[in-house]
Amino acid sequence: MVTEERVKELLNPVQDPHIHKSFEETGAIQNISIKEEKNHVSVKIALANPNSAEQMQLQQEIVGMLKKEGAATVGLRFTELPDEQRDEYMNEANQEQEANLIGQTGTNFIAVASGKGGVGKSTVTVNLAVALARLGKKVGIVDADIYGFSVPDMMGIENRPQVRGERIIPVERFGVQVISMGFFVEDNSPIIWRGPMLGKMLGSFFKEVEWGDLDYLLLDLPPGTGDIALDVQSLLPSSKELIVTTPHPTAAFVAARAGQMAMKAEHDILGVVENMAYFESTLTGQKEYVFGEGGGDKLADVLNTDVLGRLPLQQPYDEVEEFAPGVYQEDHPTGKIFLSIANQVIRRCEL
Repeated sequence: MVTEERVKELLNPVQDPHIHKSFEETGAIQNISIKEEKNHVSVKIALANPNSAEQMQLQQEIVGMLKKEGAATVGLRFTELPDEQRDEYMNEANQEQEANLIGQTGTNFIAVASGKGGVGKSTVTVNLAVALARLGKKVGIVDADIYGFSVPDMMGIENRPQVRGERIIPVERFGVQVISMGFFVEDNSPIIWRGPMLGKMLGSFFKEVEWGDLDYLLLDLPPGTGDIALDVQSLLPSSKELIVTTPHPTAAFVAARAGQMAMKAEHDILGVVENMAYFESTLTGQKEYVFGEGGGDKLADVLNTDVLGRLPLQQPYDEVEEFAPGVYQEDHPTGKIFLSIANQVIRRCEL
């Protein structure tokens, strides 16, 4: 006959699958009841996230353990840990998971997302990263838009990553470390992969790259809410998100989906960047709102956040000596806007 003490002894080392803490650490075992005449064991257990697929697997394991110990039948009831306790453990688990990915703690992960392509998401990623580096931060970029990689070209990167032992050394330019699928294909070949292969490559960008100490790691996500965005939310539970749109109502409407997906994953939204907000004539100084007005404000209102900056339709200065078609110089009007956005990002991440 199994006893209450033996049940505790068996279950105390079992880990909550979401927070990786033992039942003994969390006080998960709330009640044990044993009916000797029927050799029936009932246990009430508190989990960080009950009613999940992980709970179902855990349930099977616990029933198997108790029956192997001699119980004829087993009844399990699951409840949720108190909110404050659960949040504390979840934060610890998220930080541990992210630290394991890149081998360090204290890095701010920022996913740059959009609802549709062509709104300038990669432009924002690259120039925000460069602006953060200009402000003295240690910055990296993961070009996670594996089908539509463009970061190396925008930054004028011609070198390939080096391999040291079993670690990949990212390419550095403008003080920013970069890893991209573009480094691993020849002649701009198309990528024809399924979801699981994409997830494996994204994981490699974290686990197999020697990032060093980073203050910020920016991820240039593919547009929309597909496999890569889901993988990022799984790999980086505490990642923050920056949503890029144009002023056009349709772009803002579609971008709201990406923002709402981030909110469902409990990712903080840093704000909205409105790209192609206007064209300013160099002759008259007059602003023309080529794609309309108000899209960024409406999106920010839907997502309960702020517009961090509005970027005009404008090219970087031509520089023969330092080729980088997508990077704005520090003294360029748009470069100054990116410095302002970077300062706001720092305040929201570090204060």
